[in-house]
Amino acid sequence: MGTVEANISMSLDGFVTGPDLERYPGLGRGGEILHAWTGERRAMDLAMGEERQIAGSVITSRRIFDDTDGWAAENGFFKLPVFVLTHRAHPVVVTGETTFTFVTGGIREAVDAAQAAAGHRVVHIMGGAGVIQQALAAGLVDELFLHVAPVLLGGGTRLFEHLDRVISLERAEVVESRYSTHLRYRVLR
Repeated sequence: MGTVEANISMSLDGFVTGPDLERYPGLGRGGEILHAWTGERRAMDLAMGEERQIAGSVITSRRIFDDTDGWAAENGFFKLPVFVLTHRAHPVVVTGETTFTFVTGGIREAVDAAQAAAGHRVVHIMGGAGVIQQALAAGLVDELFLHVAPVLLGGGTRLFEHLDRVISLERAEVVESRYSTHLRYRVLR
């Protein structure tokens, strides 16, 4: 089995969305700045170049799926199997080369299914915060890849809000770009 990597953008003060999600769906007020780095070719190549080659599957939340209309790209944004963690059953959705499978049995079931689909390749947990929190709490994350934007949002959804234990990390890589510092950590067990 490949490694399981939680991969998400966040503010320097620890938020993965801005405040006022009800009025500003998706990333909240000011949250778009968290992903400014994705428009930088150099940053994308440095931070994500290898990631695209080694990815085998993706886990995401139902909220992200709904907010992005399944990443609505005609040919499928991911071109990988995507497992959507949800409380509501839903039939499989195929968009181009991307298959979205909805998992209602919890984070462990989602990770098991994603690992089976990925084989020896990496499983990316791309969020949201609740999905990553559940995976960390269950001890299912091998690496944490954070894209830290140089902004203080002052509110929103915190990435590390509901952890019930200390999780020790080892810094594996730091990549700097104009709009983000990309930090990769190994989770120590």
